[in-house]
Amino acid sequence: MTLPLFPTSLVGSYSQPDWLIDKAKLKGRFPPRTRAQELWRVAPEFLAEAKQDAVRLAVEDQVNAGLDIITDGEACRESYSNHFATALNGVDIDNPGQALDRSGEPVPVPRITGAISRKHPVSVEEVKYLRTLTDRPIKFTVPGPFTMSQQAQNDWYDSPAAAAMDYAAAVREEIADLFAAGADVIQLDEPYMQARPEAAEEYGVTALNAALEGAAGPTCVHICFGYAMLIHERPQGYSFLPQLADACCQQISIETAQSSLDCSVLTSLPAQTILLGVIDLSTTEVETPETIVARVERALPYIDKERVVLAPDCGMKYLPRDVSLAKLESMVEAARRLRSQYS
Repeated sequence: MTLPLFPTSLVGSYSQPDWLIDKAKLKGRFPPRTRAQELWRVAPEFLAEAKQDAVRLAVEDQVNAGLDIITDGEACRESYSNHFATALNGVDIDNPGQALDRSGEPVPVPRITGAISRKHPVSVEEVKYLRTLTDRPIKFTVPGPFTMSQQAQNDWYDSPAAAAMDYAAAVREEIADLFAAGADVIQLDEPYMQARPEAAEEYGVTALNAALEGAAGPTCVHICFGYAMLIHERPQGYSFLPQLADACCQQISIETAQSSLDCSVLTSLPAQTILLGVIDLSTTEVETPETIVARVERALPYIDKERVVLAPDCGMKYLPRDVSLAKLESMVEAARRLRSQYS
């Protein structure tokens, strides 16, 4: 990929159209781990076409805003994780289990009843379609193996670590197919490394590296505090971040905007490119470019400017579409000013 200084990107999701997804139902629950067909507003016979239209609109907004790296906005998904986690062998989705969400609330989750493996490519056609919509670099997201092992009821494996390793094998196969289909960057979402640091310390990076082994292109890992519209309190810092220096990914996506993160932690990640979260997703207020520039400059004492990508803190799916677009436009203008100042 040929990218400018201070490139811009979504983390993963973008606001889905109101005609596609029931936003009231979406915001009234934690991100679904099992299937949640009731969220879709379009009749089943028209849903596939409607999802493609939503992807096209998400891409248009990103291109019009001026982003350098484009995603599909995760427009076809009910959540960041359930599209993949419910498509695997070894999972009973008709008789779900239960596990605690990162907030401590019990939620329905996939129930592991056999060996986890990938039945077939899950998102190859989505990447191929995204590739037809833009000539800019494209990124695609997959839930990480550690997070999926935490978001399941394990009725089969001797340990969550063993489940995570089989999840990793399924993710590794998916990554290979997504790169072959035209993806330029693959991102693994691992929010539960922050939520469950003790377990992550035990086997999280091992499973992550098993998933990333042999990847044909650049890979990114996103670690966050949860969707800001659902989980409002932010800790002062990450419980699990320096450990990712040992991960074989080239990029790490973190939050700094809402939490006012102490960016000195970036000195513990001396090699990877950092997707620096500079858009606060807890509010519909649109940041000024000056505010975003200041958030980037807060990090620059601790990281080379060539290793910084501007991004939102997390996924934007819970924000209104007009607000999301305006925030992206402000972020792109901030990147333009930073390039002018630091080139």
